[in-house]
Amino acid sequence: MSPRLSDQPLILRTRAWDDYALVDSGDGRKLERYGQALVVRPEPQCLWSAARPELWDRADAVFDPTDDDEAGNWRFSRPQPEATELCWGGARFNARFTNFRHLAFFPEQAANWEWLDAAVRARPAPRILNLFGYTGVASLVCAAAGAEVTHVDASKKAVAYAKENAALSGIDNVRWIVEDARKFVQREVRRGNRYDGIILDPPKYGRGPDGQVWRLFEDTPELVSLCAELLSDQAAFLLVNAYAARISGMALAHLLADRLTGRGGVIDWGELGLVEDSPRAAEIGLSFFGRWSDL
Repeated sequence: MSPRLSDQPLILRTRAWDDYALVDSGDGRKLERYGQALVVRPEPQCLWSAARPELWDRADAVFDPTDDDEAGNWRFSRPQPEATELCWGGARFNARFTNFRHLAFFPEQAANWEWLDAAVRARPAPRILNLFGYTGVASLVCAAAGAEVTHVDASKKAVAYAKENAALSGIDNVRWIVEDARKFVQREVRRGNRYDGIILDPPKYGRGPDGQVWRLFEDTPELVSLCAELLSDQAAFLLVNAYAARISGMALAHLLADRLTGRGGVIDWGELGLVEDSPRAAEIGLSFFGRWSDL
């Protein structure tokens, strides 16, 4: 018995919600609304022209990249708060202007949050592991849906922000771990611990708290193997997401199929994207996913 691999990709589209919208895009940039603030960020995939150029001059914040594609500085046309409280479902969290062009969460992940919320509600109080959990929105979505969540990230700062978000959400059923994800999973395997669902969202490159080096292509296969060992007999899902130009949803799907031999269920794969909140509804593909489920 092996999982059935979907023969067609899925495009998971995130559309505007009350606290977020992709307002316009084009000319290598995107114009977004976070709460009430209009924000401009670089986006090389926006090869087309902006549809509503008159809106861009109203931006409250513009990110100017340096030589590093991710790093840079913000320019503000008017003072902005250090943190802006936003909401998605049962999760409340702060948007922040970071030095790496994002705002302390990834809005396109709302498509995955919706899927996770449904997966958790389909099982009574499942145990969920969120690796590379960052500021914790996925953890809070799962916890709000009734899961017992273990959140792991190597960054003390990210976990501190995640705890703040949990306090905003009134959520206390999350265990917070500051540790290298691979080291934590290796220890959990030795201890015989099991989880009913695992979220794996590794960076392209990173370092653990003790200097451990993470490289997406070299290290993800081993970590997925270890995660497969952590799945309980009643496990509902294993979701892998990746932001890297050279990765694909198809590659992630075949990795899952290889590591989950012996289980039933289905493996979906594809791309996550943002849909412009405009009549033309332009779409930006931003990350790739593979997900096994037995729901």
